Amino acid sequence: MASNHHDTGYKELYVACFYDHLLKNRTATARQGLPPIFPVVLYNGSQRWSARQDIYDMVQPEPPEFLRAYQPHLRYYLIDEGHFTDEQLSHHHTPLSGVFGIENAGHSWEALQQAVDRVVGIIETGPNKERIDRIITRWIKRHLSRLGAELQLEKLESLTEDRDMLAENLDNLVKKERLEGLQEGRLEGGHIKAEQIARNLISRTEMDDRLIAEVSGLTLDEVSNLRSQVTH
Repeated sequence: MASNHHDTGYKELYVACFYDHLLKNRTATARQGLPPIFPVVLYNGSQRWSARQDIYDMVQPEPPEFLRAYQPHLRYYLIDEGHFTDEQLSHHHTPLSGVFGIENAGHSWEALQQAVDRVVGIIETGPNKERIDRIITRWIKRHLSRLGAELQLEKLESLTEDRDMLAENLDNLVKKERLEGLQEGRLEGGHIKAEQIARNLISRTEMDDRLIAEVSGLTLDEVSNLRSQVTH
């Protein structure tokens, strides 16, 4: 089950509802006994999972010894996708590791492009190629939509057969991402240069702050803050 920190206390409810469903539908009976359950939490949040993995540990304060045997226990198996590094995922040549890599790429189009190339390679060399390809193709189209990617993927039906179409779309996003990074770098560099000009004018001239702001392109408040740093 996919999950987040906020519904940690509901794991026992999921299990109880599942057992209730089996009993109501007579799939199992109290006389026959209930089947074992293996609760799995698949977590893909940006922060690492820190919630307790057994509901008993949420009982606070710890009950006295005579009550402990009556407290609920439910432990789940955690799969925290973000815990896996790219290197670790590369050692697992499975479609699931490819999906984890795509989700861990976040909003970096370049990292996403590399992760998609990897999962396509996994699909092409793995068993059940057509079925896995169909499932992951549907998933990745929804995933890209959730990320807000402005892509024309209506005709994308197969990652392996239509890989050039997806590659071209992602390549355009990567180029846009790099261009925006260069623009941000230029803006940041320009601001640093403007600060240096203002510092020089403050320390070497008697120009007032308003004139220095006009010359450097900084705001009056920024010049005033720099003057306080230079003169102290």
